[in-house]
Amino acid sequence: MTRSSRSSNLPPKRESQTTQLSIGRIVGASGLRGDVRLRIWTHFPERIPRLERVYLEGEESPRRLLGARLQGDIAVLRLEGIATREAAEELRGQIVRIDLEQAAPLGEDEYYQFQLLGLEVFNEAGESLGELVEIIETGANDVYVVRGSRGETLLPALRSVILDVDLERGRMTVRPPLYYEDTEP
Repeated sequence: MTRSSRSSNLPPKRESQTTQLSIGRIVGASGLRGDVRLRIWTHFPERIPRLERVYLEGEESPRRLLGARLQGDIAVLRLEGIATREAAEELRGQIVRIDLEQAAPLGEDEYYQFQLLGLEVFNEAGESLGELVEIIETGANDVYVVRGSRGETLLPALRSVILDVDLERGRMTVRPPLYYEDTEP
């Protein structure tokens, strides 16, 4: 149902505030000519070589992407203005972002993580369960962590559990699995 695509390891922002998506973190240099090694966070790595520009953490203006190649979960990028290994090493740890317009289009019932983080989560009866604060990626489906007055609730991102996502209203309606039902002895 609600496959979510990684976009950021930063504090969540509401959709209206977000104009960029994080696609990875620079983990080091590659070669002697200033290429950087990017640990890929996106579910759409095949799009990276086709990007024209990227943003580095703390920079307002984009840098032209002069070249890119994929090596497993690493992308080797050649960025405008970075011509030496030393300059590339200085970028270690920086997050690389793209404009939202460059992001891969998602299918129906698919959302970027930043769109879901911060949503208020309600059960079918309209009772608030809390705020969606984290998304755990598992092999089968994502798991949403909802923090509310009764602690944390883990909800599998399945059609049978996630009934509605209303981004405009900032809310999600869910049918928690039966093991979350309150039971009286």
